[in-house]
Amino acid sequence: MYNQIKDLPLSKQVEAISRALIEVESVNGTSGEANVANVIKKILLSFPYFSKHPEHTFEVHVPDDEHKRKNIFALLKSHKGHKQTIVYHAHMDTVGTDDYGSLKPSACDPTILENFFKNYAFDSKAREDAQSGEWLFGRGALDMKSGIAVHIANLLYFSEHIDELPGNLLLMINPDEESQHSGVISSIPELNRLKSEENLDYIMAVNTDFISPQYDQDPNRYIYTGSAGKLLPCFYIYGRETHVGDTLSGIDSTLVSAEINRRINNNLELTEDIKGEHILPPSCLYAKDQKERYNVQTAKSSQLYFNYFIYELSAKDVMDKLKVITEEACEEVTHKLASSYEAFTKQVGIPNYSQSWGIDVQTLEEYIQYLRSQGIEVADIIRKAGVQYKNLEPRIKGFKIVETLQLLDPDKKPRVLLFFGPPYLPHNYLQADNSRDQTLLEVIQANLSKTQEQTGESFAIKRFFPYLSDGSFLSLHESDEEISSLLQNFPDYEYTYPLPIKEIRDLNIPSVNMGVYGKDGHKWTERVHKPYSFDTLPMLIREISVELLSIYEHTSVKCFSSVH
Repeated sequence: MYNQIKDLPLSKQVEAISRALIEVESVNGTSGEANVANVIKKILLSFPYFSKHPEHTFEVHVPDDEHKRKNIFALLKSHKGHKQTIVYHAHMDTVGTDDYGSLKPSACDPTILENFFKNYAFDSKAREDAQSGEWLFGRGALDMKSGIAVHIANLLYFSEHIDELPGNLLLMINPDEESQHSGVISSIPELNRLKSEENLDYIMAVNTDFISPQYDQDPNRYIYTGSAGKLLPCFYIYGRETHVGDTLSGIDSTLVSAEINRRINNNLELTEDIKGEHILPPSCLYAKDQKERYNVQTAKSSQLYFNYFIYELSAKDVMDKLKVITEEACEEVTHKLASSYEAFTKQVGIPNYSQSWGIDVQTLEEYIQYLRSQGIEVADIIRKAGVQYKNLEPRIKGFKIVETLQLLDPDKKPRVLLFFGPPYLPHNYLQADNSRDQTLLEVIQANLSKTQEQTGESFAIKRFFPYLSDGSFLSLHESDEEISSLLQNFPDYEYTYPLPIKEIRDLNIPSVNMGVYGKDGHKWTERVHKPYSFDTLPMLIREISVELLSIYEHTSVKCFSSVH
C-alpha cells in the first residue's frame, strides 16, 4: 500500500486507504472483522517506519472469541523520549448489508454503488451527491472505515516527519464496537501495560467516528468533546397467573410490563436537561412475556429492558428514578385490578372475595438482601445459574439468573425486580474543574477558529457524542459508591460483563470525537463527504495533535493530570 500512496496528496491517500478497507467486508460478529484487522496491519507494516520497527505494530486478541477478532495497535515514538502520548482510535466493524437488497453483493464496492446512485430515481439527495463526485458510498464508508483511513494517513505523515512530532502517537483500531464493545474492553489492559512499560502519559484520545447533519441544511461540522454513557435497565415482572375463565382474579405480568413501558419508553421527561446537547430519552429494546407455547393461562412473568443514555447522571441516579416510576406504575395497575374485580363481582352478583393486589418493587440488590434475611445465601446460586445459562444471549442469561433468584421467594409474591444488563458504557466528558481538560478544550477551540477562517467550514462544539462510542471506556467519572450500586444490581457481573473498572479509572483519558462527515449511517445510502473528511479533517487532527503535545512538552504533565 505504501508504494501506491506515498506520492499522492493527503486527500487521495485517505481515499485510497478508505477504499481498500471498505472492500473488506467486516460485519460485526463475523470473521470479516479479523480479516480487515489483517489488512490494517499489512498496510501499517508497508510503511518504512513500521517495517523498520515491526515490534511497534502488534495485535491484542479478544479473549475466548469464536471469530478470532483482534485489536490492532501501532506505536509511533518520538525521537526525544517524550512521555506525552495521543491515542488515535477507531473501530473496524460495520453493521450488516442485508439492507442493500439486490445490491448486497456490491455493498462493499464504492465504484459500483456510485454509478448506481448517479441514476437512482427514488432518492434525489443520494443521486445528487453521487453525481457531484464528492461522496464515497459503501458499507462502512462513513461508519467508519474512512475514519480509520484518516488516522493511518496521519500516522504515515508523522512517521516520515518525526521531528515535527513533540510526543508519541498510539493507533488503536478495535473490533465489535457495534455490539458488545469487546474490542476496546480487551484493549484496556494493553493501554495500561504500554503506559507502564513504554512510559507513556496519555493526554488525549481522538476518535473519528462519523458525524452527520442534525437537521436539513445543517451547516455545522460537529466536534464532540465527550461520549454519552449507556445503561440497560431490565425489569423482571412476576405476576399471579390464572385461567382466562377467572382472569380478573390474577395479576397479569403483561399488564404491568405495558404500564412500565408506557411510563418510560421515549419519555422526554426522563431526558437530562443539558442545554445545547442532543439528549435522547430511554427507548424500549425488548418486551416479552415468558410463555413458550399457547395455553389458556395468563402470563406468569414478563421481561422488559430499555436503552438508557446517561450524560451526567450515574447508574445509581437512574436506578433510583426508575424504581419510583415502577412503584407508581404498579400502584396504577393494582388500583385498576382491584376496581375491575370489585365491579365484576357486583355485575355478576357473586361475593367479592378478599384478594391481595400488592406488587412488590425491589432492585436486585434489595431482593438479595431480603433473601439473605430469610437465611438464603445467594452467591453460589447466582454462580451456578450463570454456569447453567452461560451459552444464552447475555441479556437473557441475566433474566434467567434473576428468575432463579425469584423462585427462592417462599411467599411467591407478585414482584418487579430491577437490575442492569450488558452493555454498560461509562460517560466520558471534559470537566470544568479539571485544568487538563480545559487546556484541551482551549486548544480545540483555537484550532477550529483557525480552520474555519482558512476553509469556510462552520464548526460547533458539543459535549456528548450522540451515538454510542468506544471512547466511553477510556475514563470513568462515577465514584466508588456509584459504581458499587451498579455492580450490586448486575447479575453475575464478573462473568457476564467483566468490565475492568479499576483499569479504566487508572487510564483517565479524555476522548474527543473529530469525525468524518457524511450522511445516512447504518443505511444503504451511507456515504462520506470527501472534501471535508479526506482533507480538512486530517489536517485539523494533525494540527491539534502537534499543538497539544507541544504544550505538554514544555509544561509539567503533573500540572494537568493531577485533577481527576
